Amino acid sequence: MSAQDVMSPSQQAMEHQQTKTPLYQKVLVVLCMMTVMGGSLTSVMTYINLGFTETFFTDWGSSFLLAAITVMPVGFLLMVLLTKLSHALLPNTRELKRNLLVGVSMALIMESGMAFTTAMNNVGFEGKGVFFDAWLDGVLAALPVALTLMLIISTTVKPKIERFMKS
Repeated sequence: MSAQDVMSPSQQAMEHQQTKTPLYQKVLVVLCMMTVMGGSLTSVMTYINLGFTETFFTDWGSSFLLAAITVMPVGFLLMVLLTKLSHALLPNTRELKRNLLVGVSMALIMESGMAFTTAMNNVGFEGKGVFFDAWLDGVLAALPVALTLMLIISTTVKPKIERFMKS
């Protein structure tokens, strides 16, 4: 006989509420992930756009903040939608394959958005060719980093974070 067997339903409900993960911890986990990923990608993109100058850390910081307030919230929502869509469209596919598909899709979407905001922050829109080259250079340079991060996160971290968020 276990302790659960002798507890009343109200005691069991109270115990479940006590083990529920606080919202602030969930928010901190998401913010940490966004910082690691966004910081890594925007640093590569800023370096490719401007090189390592005296103002690199300021340029990188402003590019990261711009991406954090624009691209990352949209990316978070897109990841939720793509995950649900993959479950609906590919119900008989193994979870690992669905996570890989969502991971690669998110890497491309997020990287394109961060390259856009980073190029906008670093070179502006004055010359269309200059902006497009900065965007494309940023995308191509950060692509290996983005794909590696998203594949690792999609296959190992994402399932654990989903369980953590549901707790």
